[in-house]
Parts: sequence; C-alpha cells; structure tokens
Amino acid sequence: MIDSPQREDLRSSSDSDEELPVFDFLQPRPSTDVASQKAPKRPEGNNFNGKTAAFSSSVLGNGGSAGVTMISSDSDDDVPYVPLAQRLKLRQDSAVLTERNQKGSTEKEHLLTLHHERRPTPEEADDLPLGHLAASETGDASPTRTKATKRSAEEIRASREEALRRRQGRERQQQDREALKQEQERQKAERRALAEAAKALRPDERIKHMVVAVDPALLQLEGGGTLLASVQALGCSCAIEKQPLPRSVTWARQAPSAQNDAARVPEPHVVMQMTVEDFVTLIHNYIQEERHSGSACSPTLTSWVREQQRRHPDKRLSLAVIELESYFRARKSQSQKRLRAAVAGEEAGGGKEKKKRRNGHAEKLPEVSRVEVEEAVVHLQLHTGVSVRFLSTWKEFSDHITMTTKAVAEAPFKRAREQTGFSFYLESEWAGGQRVDKAGKGLLQAWKRQIQQFNRVSSDAAAAILAAYPSPQLLKKAYSQCRTENEKLSLLSDLLIRRGEGVTSTTRRVGPELSKRLFLLMHSRDPEQNLDASL
Repeated sequence: MIDSPQREDLRSSSDSDEELPVFDFLQPRPSTDVASQKAPKRPEGNNFNGKTAAFSSSVLGNGGSAGVTMISSDSDDDVPYVPLAQRLKLRQDSAVLTERNQKGSTEKEHLLTLHHERRPTPEEADDLPLGHLAASETGDASPTRTKATKRSAEEIRASREEALRRRQGRERQQQDREALKQEQERQKAERRALAEAAKALRPDERIKHMVVAVDPALLQLEGGGTLLASVQALGCSCAIEKQPLPRSVTWARQAPSAQNDAARVPEPHVVMQMTVEDFVTLIHNYIQEERHSGSACSPTLTSWVREQQRRHPDKRLSLAVIELESYFRARKSQSQKRLRAAVAGEEAGGGKEKKKRRNGHAEKLPEVSRVEVEEAVVHLQLHTGVSVRFLSTWKEFSDHITMTTKAVAEAPFKRAREQTGFSFYLESEWAGGQRVDKAGKGLLQAWKRQIQQFNRVSSDAAAAILAAYPSPQLLKKAYSQCRTENEKLSLLSDLLIRRGEGVTSTTRRVGPELSKRLFLLMHSRDPEQNLDASL
C-alpha cells in the first residue's frame, strides 16, 4: 500500500511521461520484462486500451505467469478499476475451456483405440483369410500391415479344410441338439400319456371312457328310447351296433388318447333281454324233460345257454326278463275265469269264441308255475353260472343297464385295490392304523391297539389294562419297582375286567397268562421269542 502524503508528492512531481514506481510484489519475472521491452511503445491517446489489453492477457495467461499482474500507468486516476469477481470469473472461464479441450482430445483417442482393438467373430474368422486374421490380431492399423499377403496353395487348401471341419462340427452339434430336443419331446409325450392313463383309472373318470353297444333290435322294442336316454345321461359313449346275441348290450373300454374304434378293449360282460314267450317256452321244455326222464326233444333253458357259451366262450352272459309277472297275473285270471265258468255252467259256444279271441295270446303260451320257474333258474345257475334278473318295467331294465355300466367301469380300480399282497383289507378301520396328531391326540388308542394285538385279548381286557397304566412308560416304571421276577410276571393278573353295564355287568381278572405275555413284550430282547411259550 502507498501512504497518502507520498501519493500527493508523486502527483505533484510527476508528469504525463513519467512512470509509476514498481513495488516488489508487483515486479514481473525477467521473461515478462524482456517481452515488455520488446513491445513497441503506443501513443498517449491509446494508453488506456493498451493497458486494459495487457491486463486481460495477463489474467488469461497469455502474456506471462498466471500468478503475476502488471499494473502500469502515469496516473492513478487513469487506471481502470477491475472488480475482483470479474477477474475470478475470467479465470474460471479460462479453466473450463482448457478442460473441455482436454476432454475432447481424450474421447477421440479412446474411439480410435476401440477401432484398432476390434476383433472378428468366430463365424467371420472362418471365412476370412489367414493374412487378414493375423493382421487383425496384431491390432496394427497401418495400411502396410493390413494388406493381404500372398499365400501358397497348401495354405489356402489347409484354411479351407479347417473351415470345412469347423462347419461340419457346427452341423453335428446342431443335429445333436435337434435329436436331444426330439428325445425330450418324446419323453414329455410319454409322461403326459402316463398321466392321462393314471387319471383315467380314477372311478369318476372311468365312466367317460366306456362305450355301451346296444343292439338295434333292442331299441325297436317298447323301452328302447328310455334305455338310450339313460345310457347317454351317464356321460359315456353309446354305439348302436348289431350284436352276436340278439337284443343284447355289450361294453368296451376306450383308451384315453384314442379316438378310433381300433383302440377299444371289449369287456366280457353281456346282458341279454329275453322275451317272456321264449323264457316260458324254454322252462316248459325243461320241465317236460325232467318229467320224462331226459327225453330231450326241444332245447331247454340250460341247454340253450350252454350253446351260447360254446359259441361265445369269451363272454359272460346274464339274462333279463321283463314283465314276467304279467304272464302270471294273466294265467291266474284265466284260471279263475275257467273256474267260475265251470261252476256257473256256462258252456255256450259264442261265449267260448269271444273268450278265446280276448285271451288268444295267453292261450298260446304253455303254462308254468312260479315253482317251476325257480327250479329251472336254480338249475341254470348251478350248471352254467348264468344269472337271471326279473324286471317289472322297461324303466327298471334301463336302471339295471346303468348300474351294470358303472360296475364294469369301476371293476379294474377295485381289482387293483384288492391286489395288496395282504390277506386283509388295508382300508378297514382296524388295519388302517390310528392317527396321532402333533398334540398327542390318539396315543391312548394306539397303546390300546398294541395290547389288542395279542391273541385272545378283547377290547374290555385292553381297556382294563389301559385304565391302570395309560402309557407304556408307566407300565415299565411299575415293572422297575417290582423286586422279584415272579412279582413282575403277575403284576397285571389281578386287574378287573368289567363286561356290560348295570345289573347285567360281570367282572373277571386279567389272569397270569396275559400278564406274562405283556411282560415278555416289554422286556424280551429276542425278536424270535414266542410270547405264548412258558418261561
């Protein structure tokens, strides 16, 4: 800083051509002085502009060091005042411009490096010449290096063979992938078919795969429409086909994934509807044969069924007779009318002719009784195994066909359920076991069932032991408190078993035999020891 008295002396003693004194902190470097001495001297009128330009160049770093500022003027009043904020802003702008220039040059160098470092893909390398591939691997971007060199015929042939081998290797890999994909699709289809087959084994799904074949002659009868409607209501398929046995119904099982008739598996069951006239005639022949000691002049019910079984050995025949009760009611009515006519003495010819015309159909059939029908049916079942079902209406016949269809559909499921390898039914209450939850509910019943596994141990005896010792641990603790072996053997002998309730209740003791067997169960170390054997 310059004191005010000195500043006044300088003003008074200096003129326009005299320079201001230079202080130590304002002295420029030698290089700067030399440059200023070499610069031409400007006129007096342009002194302000020249000094301002010199100041701006010193701030931007073009005229000398960035840390030194030159101030030169003839008078302090002529020196322009530059605020500090403006000077700092000029310096910050120069730094931003420098940084942008450096960043742009760096990005250009990075893009050029990436362009030189690019490598061809494996597919492109197979088709490129070896010279070009070697030049790209070296990364040299010079035109002299990338220029393709001349190769010999052996090198060209070797490169082509190598490319051919690689192409063949890729083709083999593609074929292997396609074969693997086809194998996976085939396995997936097999698993899907097995899943559908397992789903079709369920009882609720089996009826959907059944095909009921009905003989056309059966549909032409009175209840044909009712039968067809009942079968279609089940949800199974219905086929109207001519059957080997007239007026019969057969069944076939269709594969879950098959849609043609070739995939049908026929079932052996056959239900045949027999008219009352044929049934009564066959029974009458059987009665005549029995009465005349085996003089077979006409086929009987048993002989006719045997003939059908011989013709169709793979079928299981069953007969259904509809409205047989109507025949018995008609025969009974005719007998009562004849009896009344005989008593009243009506023997007029006109009355007989009218009666014959009214009951002509019943008069044509031979007369058989209920006992004779039962005798013939029992003989048929004993010798052929064929059953006969008597039905009153066609509605009952339709229901019979419906129930038979369900039974035939569920037969494989029931047979598979019975093939368990055990002599008892696993789904029963006893063999099914006792369920015990996490809270311990059911342990008491499990201990009771374990006691009942012994021979000749009833539920009452197990309940008596259970009341005294509710768990095996308590029974084992009681055995440990006994002093002698005989005391352990007879520990349960005196427990009372109560039977019944009220005045009819009785009591008895457990006895030494069961007490001994239970002791052996709890303490024996031999897995082959017979619990019924004496000690």
